[in-house]
Amino acid sequence: MSTPLPSQRHLFDVPPHIAYFNCAYNGPQLNATRDALLAGARTKSQPWLRQPAQFFDDAETIRGLAAALFGGGADSWAIVPAASYGLATAARAIEPTLRPGDGILLIDEDFPSNVLTWRRTAAERGARIHTVPTPADGDWTAALLAAIRPGHHPNIRAVAVPTCHWTNGAAIDLVAVGAACRAVGAALVVDATQSLGAVPLSVDTVQPDFLVAAGYKWLLAPYGTGLLYVAPAWQGARPLEESWLSREGAEDFAGLVRYADAYQSGARRFDVGEKGTPTLLPGMVVTLRQVQAWGVPAIAARLAAINTQIADALQPLGLAVVPPAQRSPHLLGARLPDGATTTLLTDLRAQDVHISQRGSSLRFAPHLHVNDQDVQRLLQALRTALA
Repeated sequence: MSTPLPSQRHLFDVPPHIAYFNCAYNGPQLNATRDALLAGARTKSQPWLRQPAQFFDDAETIRGLAAALFGGGADSWAIVPAASYGLATAARAIEPTLRPGDGILLIDEDFPSNVLTWRRTAAERGARIHTVPTPADGDWTAALLAAIRPGHHPNIRAVAVPTCHWTNGAAIDLVAVGAACRAVGAALVVDATQSLGAVPLSVDTVQPDFLVAAGYKWLLAPYGTGLLYVAPAWQGARPLEESWLSREGAEDFAGLVRYADAYQSGARRFDVGEKGTPTLLPGMVVTLRQVQAWGVPAIAARLAAINTQIADALQPLGLAVVPPAQRSPHLLGARLPDGATTTLLTDLRAQDVHISQRGSSLRFAPHLHVNDQDVQRLLQALRTALA
């Protein structure tokens, strides 16, 4: 049995007086990532030193790290700037397969990027959005499986879901959902922004058609970076852009006037233009290597232990937490008691304690910078505010 990870605060620039439990909003940046970004920014001051290979090297390194961490093979990963970009890429690929009346399945109160993407697609193709209502028992997996089951909604052709509900961390069994999608011939699109890097996930096991994650939350990567997995069956689809960097022979800058129609192999056609940004990708390389060094299972175990400690203390204060069986390890949601002060977040922030509220849930989202003192300060501040 491996030794549990201790607090890794020494790797972050989080002052001792700050208790930050808001990684689901914006993950704290590693010191090493900051240093890599500063070094990358300096390279623009001396552009004559940058070689053509450097427009591609970081992206290829990131593909390899993504495959090592999350499966799928390096060729199946693309570099994207945002979850919305990856979701739009998936929608564009799937759109030609949709016919009027076909169904697109979403869940209630999902993040806007997912909902808005598919609303546009449905309007373009005459498809119908079906929204799974919030289940009374909190079991999103059972609710989704029932909605995908043949006969519940006609002609479900796409299911677009997160890895967990972004407002409260309620978990979704993507392996079961993926199997149900394949049984009815529906494409599975996963927004993994709220868990990738903090909870073990294998695309080889889930078998999504597309999976996207913005990098700035649980991957601790720079804002403006993200990952997109594209299953082999979709790698011939039309991308959002026609970037020259994604075409065969792009490495030969002298030959760019010989325009190439053929794309580079795998999912590279889906890369965002100017993917070789030296002020972004070097930071993502550093971050993914650190996540690999920690190990995602070890990260999840550490965060689960912190959130269990918080959950056990919240219930006596009158907050209803997501039950353990339905809870993601890294993200804890708790409903405020009726009549609770609306100034709670402001009161906590005044004490340098940071959480967030999404929908009707308080959201507790620690990372490895959190230590025991942070947890005790959080709980004491909540006791005082809710007294």
